Amino acid sequence: MNKNKKNGIIGIIVTIIILILIVIFSNGEENSNFLQNAVTNLVMPIQNGLTYLKNKLSGNDTFFTDINNLKEENKKLTEKNSQLEQELRELENIKTQNETLKEYMNLTEKYGEYKTIPGYVINKDISNYSKTIVINLGTKDGVEENMTVIADKGLVGHVVSVTQSTAKVQTIIDTASSVSCSMSTTKDSIVCKGTLDEKSTLKAMYIPTEANIIQGDSIETSGLGGIYPKGIHIGTVKKVTNTQNLTDRYALVETAVDFEKLDTILVIKNQ
Repeated sequence: MNKNKKNGIIGIIVTIIILILIVIFSNGEENSNFLQNAVTNLVMPIQNGLTYLKNKLSGNDTFFTDINNLKEENKKLTEKNSQLEQELRELENIKTQNETLKEYMNLTEKYGEYKTIPGYVINKDISNYSKTIVINLGTKDGVEENMTVIADKGLVGHVVSVTQSTAKVQTIIDTASSVSCSMSTTKDSIVCKGTLDEKSTLKAMYIPTEANIIQGDSIETSGLGGIYPKGIHIGTVKKVTNTQNLTDRYALVETAVDFEKLDTILVIKNQ
């Protein structure tokens, strides 16, 4: 009797469970999602475990470790590259400074007869109408108006205005510039003026009728005019133009100084 009673109770419980399941399955999409989530939560750990075991057996478990190592190594290489670039920039600065010092030494040796002040160009205005430069020297350095400015290759121009720390220089290629010169071969006096269009050419004028000026002649300052000392190289005759009137002939002189690349200069104090 008790056994039959137990079986009856079990049957009732099973029936109730079945009825509950039927109600759940027949209750629509919400319960379906619930069951799917429940199944997923049960199945996913098993699936992840099987995937890990598979990767372990095949050696794929090191892939992500290698990726992390590569990221760390790349970071170190990037930092090292930045450090090397910084060192390279420092070496380039040192090289530039050494080259500048070398230019100063060459200039000092070349123009040892003059008392000079070394400096460099900080601004240029090399246009058709105005060809001037600004240098990093001023009254505090002992620079005054009308002082001669030279470079390694030759004459640059003269100081036209001065501040405490800078000076404006009218170059010899300026259209308003006029330099008393002499030819190296004949020693005849001529005048070289800046031209409107050319940036490295002077026009040699007032050539004596008896003077034999030819292409290749070297032109230097004559010392006349009260500004430029005698004997400073200016340039070389590149073309002679003859006219019907011999007194009107002229020559084109290519300047020794490349004004577009001009950087290092000397200001002559004693003239």
